[in-house]
Amino acid sequence: MSISRVVVAGAVSLAALTAAQPRAQAPDAAPSAPTFNGDVAPILYKNCTNCHRPGEIAPMSLLTYADARPWAKSIGNQVARGAMPPWHADPAHGEFLNDRRLSTADKETIARWIAAGAPEGDPTGAPTPPAYESEWNIGRPDAVFSMQEDYAVPAEGTVAYKYFEIPTNLTEDKWVQAIEVRAGNPAVVHHVIVYARAPRPALPPQNASAATARPATRPLPLFTYPEGTTEVPAGQTGGPALPPEQQIANDRPAPRPLGTAIGGFAPGQNVRVYQEGTAMKLPAGSTLIFQMHYTAAGAATTDRTRIGVVFAKEKPATEVRFTSLINGTLHIPAGASDYKVEQTMTINRDVTIWSMLPHTHVRGKRWTYEATYPDGRKDTILAVPKYDFNWQTDYVFKHALKLPKGTTIHATAWYDNSPNNRSNPDPTKDVWWGDQTWEEMMFTGITYSVDAAPVAPTSPLKE
Repeated sequence: MSISRVVVAGAVSLAALTAAQPRAQAPDAAPSAPTFNGDVAPILYKNCTNCHRPGEIAPMSLLTYADARPWAKSIGNQVARGAMPPWHADPAHGEFLNDRRLSTADKETIARWIAAGAPEGDPTGAPTPPAYESEWNIGRPDAVFSMQEDYAVPAEGTVAYKYFEIPTNLTEDKWVQAIEVRAGNPAVVHHVIVYARAPRPALPPQNASAATARPATRPLPLFTYPEGTTEVPAGQTGGPALPPEQQIANDRPAPRPLGTAIGGFAPGQNVRVYQEGTAMKLPAGSTLIFQMHYTAAGAATTDRTRIGVVFAKEKPATEVRFTSLINGTLHIPAGASDYKVEQTMTINRDVTIWSMLPHTHVRGKRWTYEATYPDGRKDTILAVPKYDFNWQTDYVFKHALKLPKGTTIHATAWYDNSPNNRSNPDPTKDVWWGDQTWEEMMFTGITYSVDAAPVAPTSPLKE
């Protein structure tokens, strides 16, 4: 399944309508000018209408000339600024399968079309809009798992993270090739993380020896971190513990254990398709756990979120797994405009990194990731110079990163906790790690696979 089919294009900003634009020319533009039917529609169909169609997250459809013409000036403004389609990785560091940027030729075509008055072109030559198989961007799912209740979201107040358990009733192991989260009520669903908790393994027989019940030595973890930097400190917010009367009541608290993350939904990111020959394991009997972050929207409402899954037809050659790189001890001083938070992860086996998803809240400004190899070489593997909380992206490497045992990944995120940050909830307060948007995180989701152990060299046979 092609990644390009599920690329999120993004919504055109209404504010752009007020921007200054060249005066439109008469509809009878010069024959050489691009037209919607002949030139612009194919660009929109390839890059934009996954979102810009009825029922999707964008505020308008761009499937037809009648849909697109009122937004022509806004489209031109957003494309010229590079705001649409949204993409924030620095092209100097890496290539990505889900790169949403338009080509220079496509940008020029749109600019010339608008300068010519956004002509329609020959109606009889209008291209056929793309036919989407269903409401799902991944195509028709093999299985859909839904919350089992219409959960009531209040009109106001802070809502603690809610956790909902959904049995899969799978009788055999399955392999997730693609996954998509569909928010039941996008007006109040801020983000979703879907975990899969496998059934507990059977206990060893009571007469089993200590040697068989427990390994003599514990193997080195696959990833290690500087001591004390991954744990979130005690207290509801990650900073000083809140008194009981200030803690948020939760009628759907987190179960333990949660299991392994297999997918999610965040602003700008609700689909993941794994490359050919790779997939994520969903064990038989697994229970899905939806971690739901709701934000009150001024009116009481309900939500019933679902996920759709496409399964691989057979066991893949490569099992994709998920891990996270975090610094839960972050503490950002009040008023700091360019505050740096770092974290390092050491890799203790040969691995392949397939994607990385940087995540902060509204104070996040930019990210860099640097790999240092065992021989001392260094390489910037991902840079996001203008991180945008409203467009969080899982950057899928075009050429998966092969990182040998002993490699370290050093992540650096910068934050603006000053009054100059218009999104800052309160620049007069220090900020610690916390679930809510007015708190902060330094989190990176990573999909990876463990490479096969190298074969030990053998000596030639002696005669």
